[in-house]
Amino acid sequence: MHTSIQRIQQTFSQASTVLSIIAAIVFVVSYIQLVVANVWSLPEANFNLRGSKAARRFSRQYGANDPKKGKENVALKFDLDADLSPLFNWNTKLVFAYLTATYDGKRDDIVNEITIWDQIITDKDDSHIKLKGANSKYSLYDVEESFRNRNATVKLHWNIQPHVGAKIYGSLDATKGSIKFPQLV
Repeated sequence: MHTSIQRIQQTFSQASTVLSIIAAIVFVVSYIQLVVANVWSLPEANFNLRGSKAARRFSRQYGANDPKKGKENVALKFDLDADLSPLFNWNTKLVFAYLTATYDGKRDDIVNEITIWDQIITDKDDSHIKLKGANSKYSLYDVEESFRNRNATVKLHWNIQPHVGAKIYGSLDATKGSIKFPQLV
């Protein structure tokens, strides 16, 4: 005869095995739903740059290593329209959406990417992003002292954080998705 401790241990072992199998099935089924919805080829996000302004900042908060030299910072004003509702299913806890600008570095083999804006979307009803005249959420600065009037390509990235399973990443190309960094005045 087994002791009560052995019976409890066996019960918990079996329960954890069954719960693990159910969790794996939930993740696989929700992933298949995303594949069927073809979320990796959603329509493009509409991005429109309304304006940009460059300024020299003299604080470490704005990326300046030498407070006497300062560092170029850029503020952007933009419009964004993107529908992320196909990313939601019954296993989606939240969607993290973020807008990035990618531009060439000082050398040809270096590509820089900076985050302009982000948002956490917890409900499918809020998943259609419509921003008019939004300001960049973060101070944009380069590792160098200046953006040197470079061009950048804009992309809207998303990250699905499910209740069960691994995170799922993707991105949308942005129409009119380019920025010409302004000359510092």
